[in-house]
Amino acid sequence: MTLQLVTALAYLVAASLFVLGLKQLSSPRGARRGNLIAAVGMVLALGITLPNLTWTAAGVSIVVGGVTVGGIVGAVAARRVQMTAMPQMVALFNGVGGGAAALLAVSELLGLKHHDLALELPSDLSIIIGSISFAGSCIAFAKLQELMTGTPITYPGQQIVNAGLALAIVALAVGVLIAGPSAGLFLPLLAVALVLGVAFVLPIGGADMPVVISLLNAFTGLAVAASGFVLSNFALIVAGTLVGASGTILTTLMSSAMGRSLANVLFGAFGSVAPAGAAGPPGEEGRSVRSGNAEDIGTLLAYSRSVIIVPGYGLAVAQAQHAARELADQLEARGVEVRYAIHPVAGRMPGHMNVLLAEANVPYEQLKEMDEINDDFKNTDVVMVVGANDVVNPAAHDSPSSPIYGMPVLRAEDAANIIFMKRSMRPGFAGIDNELMYNSKTTMLFGDAKETLTKLVAAVKAA
Repeated sequence: MTLQLVTALAYLVAASLFVLGLKQLSSPRGARRGNLIAAVGMVLALGITLPNLTWTAAGVSIVVGGVTVGGIVGAVAARRVQMTAMPQMVALFNGVGGGAAALLAVSELLGLKHHDLALELPSDLSIIIGSISFAGSCIAFAKLQELMTGTPITYPGQQIVNAGLALAIVALAVGVLIAGPSAGLFLPLLAVALVLGVAFVLPIGGADMPVVISLLNAFTGLAVAASGFVLSNFALIVAGTLVGASGTILTTLMSSAMGRSLANVLFGAFGSVAPAGAAGPPGEEGRSVRSGNAEDIGTLLAYSRSVIIVPGYGLAVAQAQHAARELADQLEARGVEVRYAIHPVAGRMPGHMNVLLAEANVPYEQLKEMDEINDDFKNTDVVMVVGANDVVNPAAHDSPSSPIYGMPVLRAEDAANIIFMKRSMRPGFAGIDNELMYNSKTTMLFGDAKETLTKLVAAVKAA
């Protein structure tokens, strides 16, 4: 059996593992297994590729050095990253993939000695899409890491400038296809695409970062697929296409979950991060809210029949997932039914809450998606909103003038009792007040989520 045939078969097996792994990722129960399956596929694809390369001493040094440094940095970063910082790490790692695809295309064009449209076209696409993904992901990382403001950055004529950059990219790309692999064309193409990537993400606010991360992930997949055509590598084509397709579908689903079109997310300059508010009861226009203490609320929980926990970014910030699980265990020991209502855009990236709760070993069957659990709130004794805000705001279906009107939300207001756990009265990422906090059935429980949940555990034990 020739090396070429073995390589083709190995790539086919690797592609099958990618598909199987992606299928497993569709469920929290199979997500860990799906990651491992896809990783095995990638190791197989890389392993069979190495014997097909022409090696030089310099090439060996570059590959070994790159794998060593990249492996160490990736492993250390993944082990040390806090759960709250996971979205920006995903954005950064995603951007690195897009940047690598763009540089690979540049390298191939630099080594091309003659006009070859079959190589230049995918190289153009890889440079454009990969550069936009890299630069855009860097800006998304900076916004999420608070290295720059999370509010939309806009200026007069911004869309005109972006349109001009897009036209320049098209002109340079066509120039490469007509004139051949000229560094005077594809290097400026790289630079302009990087600028467009920055300009593309600057006007998008923090609340919309989950959608942006998903979209940029799809861009990286497409760039990798284009690189597969450049290198005639079947595994890269399949892997990139899968990432591009799944990222595009996820982006569409995320936009729908926010009740907005993708165009509105990308060009609406909406989703600014709200300024911090003072802790305590005073709310919008001096309106008061009812606040409670852990002892009374613990007693209410202990004698309930059904409790739904709505986790949000505040839960992640406080690293309170284990305390939430401990509270749920105490309630279940008393015969209380406990479930978790997961909104599609809760947190700062797709699946953020699922990953967070899985880390605390919350049973998968207790995690309920919005459509699955929304009708059950009216039959629930207590709903606990822990660090969430916009995803339970009734304005989404009660106030046509609200910026989030039409966004599908969890109908927490239908429960018999509402416990709203927050540090303060500050709005969520959408920057608007939440009428649920002023509901007559709502009791505010102010404080750090982890500390407050720990007090609730003690109160339930004492009840």
